[in-house]
Parts: sequence; structure tokens; C-alpha cells
Amino acid sequence: MPSDAQPKLPSTWTSGWWRRLLSWLLPLVVVLPFALVGCSGVGQPPRSVLLQALELQIQLTQGAIADALALESGGIPEVSRVRVSQQESVRIGEAKGLRVEGQFDWRLAGDRIRVDSPFELYLERGERRQSWRLARPRGDAGTASPGVQAWITDPLPLKG
Repeated sequence: MPSDAQPKLPSTWTSGWWRRLLSWLLPLVVVLPFALVGCSGVGQPPRSVLLQALELQIQLTQGAIADALALESGGIPEVSRVRVSQQESVRIGEAKGLRVEGQFDWRLAGDRIRVDSPFELYLERGERRQSWRLARPRGDAGTASPGVQAWITDPLPLKG
């Protein structure tokens, strides 16, 4: 066989149906990853931020219940397996924020039972876009104007 001869492709590679399939499949393979990134939501917080926000929300709820019942608050809950089902941009006071919904698994400190629960979080991006804050709607309007939602925001703890 001469050195400049091209190896022959199997007849299935050169047949018309295979080329038509490739001409349809190749653009799909190239475009699909970009389409999926677009569906994930621009500015979606990292999974670690969602875990920290859920952990903080549970701690704040536990603390409020413990205070109301004059009990000691439990330890730090263990949060895992976050599944986001919906995300949308919202206004949190004068800042842009996110409303995130989904499901997550968690258990209280020292408890063996893991619970699968729905969640709804409001998150506010830090001024330099390097951090996140958990935002909670205030029950009373506070000093806000009528029809304007007042918010309480708490920084997410820094993990080392």
C-alpha cells in the first residue's frame, strides 16, 4: 500500500443515512450544553451557598421556637442534597435578589432521621458580588411604605 493512500472508511460511514444523522446530531450536541446553562438561571448561587442558607434558616427558626418556649436551642443541623426546582429574580428592598424553591434533605443535630422537605429561600447578593445574605420578609411593615415589603437580611456564615 502506498504511503499517501487514504485508509478506506467502512461503507456505513459513507452511506447517506449516517451523514444525515451526523448533520442533525452534531449541531444538537454543540448547542445543547449552552441551552442547559441558560435554563439553570443566570446568577444561580453555588450549591454551598444554598446549603449554608438552608442551615441558617433552620437555625433561626429553631432559635425563635426555643425562645418562645423558653428552651435551649439545638445544635447545627446537617443539610444535604439540595434540588432546585424554580428560581426567579426579585427585589429585596433596594437590592436585586433571588427567590429559590426546591427540595432538600436535612436532620437535626444528634438525630438519626433524615427528612426530605420543600424550601423557599430569598437570597441577596453582596455589594461586591462575592458573598450572599439570607433575606426573610418581615411580618410587620416596619418603617416601609405601604405596599412595600420590609426585609431582614443575615450574612451567611463564612466557612473555613
